Amino acid sequence: MGIILAVIIIFWFFDIVLNGMIVDWFENNYMTTYEEYIPDVGKVGIIHRPNWDMLKQLLFVVVIAILFIGMLVVILVSHLYAKSRVRKNTKEIGKMLHDYILSEKDAADIFPENYGDIATQMSEIKAQMRSHEQILKEETARKNDLILYLAHDLKTPLASVIGYLNLLRDERHISEDLQERYLSISLEKAERLEDLINEFFDIARFNLTDISLQYSKINLTRLLEQLAYEFKPMLKEKNLTCNLQIPDDLMLRCDANKIQRAFDNLLRNAVIYSYPDTEVNVTVVRQNDDVVIKFINHGDTISKENLERIFEQFYRLDISRSTSSGGAGLGLAISKRIIELHHGTITASSENDLIEFTVTLPTS
Repeated sequence: MGIILAVIIIFWFFDIVLNGMIVDWFENNYMTTYEEYIPDVGKVGIIHRPNWDMLKQLLFVVVIAILFIGMLVVILVSHLYAKSRVRKNTKEIGKMLHDYILSEKDAADIFPENYGDIATQMSEIKAQMRSHEQILKEETARKNDLILYLAHDLKTPLASVIGYLNLLRDERHISEDLQERYLSISLEKAERLEDLINEFFDIARFNLTDISLQYSKINLTRLLEQLAYEFKPMLKEKNLTCNLQIPDDLMLRCDANKIQRAFDNLLRNAVIYSYPDTEVNVTVVRQNDDVVIKFINHGDTISKENLERIFEQFYRLDISRSTSSGGAGLGLAISKRIIELHHGTITASSENDLIEFTVTLPTS
């Protein structure tokens, strides 16, 4: 069948193309007819000679067409070659990246010299990944330790509450003073139990990426005055004095609830780590388009190492197994995140038994 088809095509080519349309077209366009005396014949006859001017034009067009087609072929071949090289290089790079990520070798041992830039970038990326991985491990370890400590600490107030309630139930004829004492202790331990349970909830729901802001214009002076008033019971327990130094009716555009939470954490931290019978100072000054708030208290000087990590989540200065003060190590991390979302900054410093947190916020 193939042979028959080939014969038909050849017949068509020779009979129709060479002896038909092509020949007629060529004779009509590129041959000139002359009447000339032919000696061999002895009479005037018709002679067909090529029209060289027209043939030169045809040759020029053919050459241009060949060059154009050649250029297209070269571009197509180059594109296909480049595509195959890119595919090959991509596979090679993918294999090298796979080997590098899964191995402990240096990038220079896996990537050839002509991939020097990629090797450098991959070394930096791998170093960052290891750093983040180490930070995550440390945070996870601190979080797990806190859960263990809190779980252990839950037993103490719970046992006290159960014990004193049993005494009240079993000892029917104790004095009113003793009953009052037992009830006071039970209430105190129950409140401590509530604090520990709240810390569990803070750890479970902690996610700084979920914090979003709802801006409004607030009176910063009134907010800090209200906050200091709410801390009176905590201040009284350690015989502390809270001094506010702030201009009257200082306005600030912010998320009121979030800023109050950040300042609450900072003031609570100052109270917890203050020496008894000392002062906690909160000062506010206006600097151009910013407002600077400082929380200063008297307490044990914080080492440089602790200052560098004090804003890390789940990090506590008090790392003892059992503690009746301090939270889950989230307060300062949350405060820092809230302040940064407001395009502000927060820093900590400590020397000579003074602890100072400085917050800078844009007023608008």
